Amino acid sequence: MLNQSSDLELNNKGYLINFDAWSKDFALDLAKEHHLELTECHWHIINFLRDYYSEYGIAPDPREIIKKLGKQINPETPCSRKHLEGLFSTGGCKLACKIAGLPDCHCRGV
Repeated sequence: MLNQSSDLELNNKGYLINFDAWSKDFALDLAKEHHLELTECHWHIINFLRDYYSEYGIAPDPREIIKKLGKQINPETPCSRKHLEGLFSTGGCKLACKIAGLPDCHCRGV
């Protein structure tokens, strides 16, 4: 498990305790643990989550993610607003927040 193989601390729900300790390697390792291969669309979401959390100190609502990123995604990227909803499989928004290194998440939906 990721928590045992690294020096990064996770809380009892699996979220990174220290937001600033996050790295791309952490994201890749956690995604691999959940059988996800991170695509360009995943990275758009991860970066958005990290930027949003840095600015507001909370995770955005899943609808906010879809609303904001649906307008920002590059037309060449094989991703649509509908596709965004299923990118993180059954983990949805909560898994996206974990991979992005947010300390906790109270997502509903997506």
